Amino acid sequence: MKRCGFFSLFFFCFLSLYGENLHLNVSGSLEISVENTGGASISLSHNDAVIIRLDEEVRFFRGVELELTAPQAYLAHRGSLTVMIYGELDRIPETGAADIQGKPFVSELMPNKIQTIYQFPLRTNHGLRSNPYVSIPVELIPPSAFPVIFKLNPAANGLSEEVETMRFRLNAKPILSDEGGVRIHPRYPEQLPNRPLAVYIDNELIDKPQEERILREGEHHLMILSNDYRTESRRFLIERGKVSDLTIELRDATPLVLFEAPEDSRIYFDGVQLENFKRPYSAEPGLHEVKFQVSDYAIVKSIKLQKGRTYRIALTVDLNFEESE
Repeated sequence: MKRCGFFSLFFFCFLSLYGENLHLNVSGSLEISVENTGGASISLSHNDAVIIRLDEEVRFFRGVELELTAPQAYLAHRGSLTVMIYGELDRIPETGAADIQGKPFVSELMPNKIQTIYQFPLRTNHGLRSNPYVSIPVELIPPSAFPVIFKLNPAANGLSEEVETMRFRLNAKPILSDEGGVRIHPRYPEQLPNRPLAVYIDNELIDKPQEERILREGEHHLMILSNDYRTESRRFLIERGKVSDLTIELRDATPLVLFEAPEDSRIYFDGVQLENFKRPYSAEPGLHEVKFQVSDYAIVKSIKLQKGRTYRIALTVDLNFEESE
C-alpha cells in the first residue's frame, strides 16, 4: 500500500511537470470578473468539464472561489468522485468533445458534503486561510495559467447509475483585495493653463497624479497646492476593486471681492467706479480702498487682499428704535 501511494504521488508530480492529455466533454464556461463579484454558475454532471476564465483586469484579485453544490443523494456515495483542475492549456477548447493537454493543479477527492467551497490563491501574500468551511487545495494558481478546466472524475471504475445521472452546480467568483485605484485629473482655468502645482494624497506628495494609484478601500484626503491656483482640499472614497477618475476644477488664485449694497449705490474700487458691482471683482493682492456712496452719504474703507481668498463686503443700513418715558 505504501508503494502504491508513493507511485500515485510520483505519477501526479510527473503530470504536474509535463502535462496530461485530456479527453473532455466541455459543457460551458464561466468568466470571473471584478464587475460581477457574486460570480456565475453552471450545471454539470460527473462527465462534464467547465472552462473557467479570468477577466483581463486581475490586479485586485487575491484569488478565485469555487463553490460546488451536490444533490442530497450524493451523501450516500462517499468517495465516488474526484475534483480535478487543469491549467496552462495548450489551447482553449470549444463546447463539446475536445482533446487537449493541460497541467494538473488540483486532484482531490470530493468531500461527502452538500456544499464544498474551494479557494485558489492567484498571488503570493494572498492572506487566504483554510477553515472547516473552506478548502485551499493548492498554494498558487498564477493568472497566467488561466483559462483552467474544472472537471469531476470518477474516483474508481464503476460509478453507480444514480451518480451518473446526478447534476452538480458550480459557482465561480473573485476574491478581491481591499484595494482600489484613483487617477487625479486637474482641469486648468482657460486663462491660466498648466501652471505648477503639488498634489498630496493622505499627506503624501504624488509625482504623477494622472497615473493610476492603488489605495486601500475607504476614505482618503486630497489636497492641491499652488502659487497660481486656489488650494483644493476634499475627501474621496476608494471602492474595492474599482478605479475612479477624480476631476478637480482648478481656480485662479487671484483674490475675489463680492459686494452687497442697495441698488442705487455707487461703489468705487481704488477710485474707479464699478460698472456692475453684483459681479465678483478680481484684484491683485495687497492694500486697496473701497468707497460706498448712496446719495450724499459715503463711506470709505481700506482692505487688504490675500492670494487665493474670497472677500464679501456689504453695506448695511440699520434702523435703531428706542423708547423712553
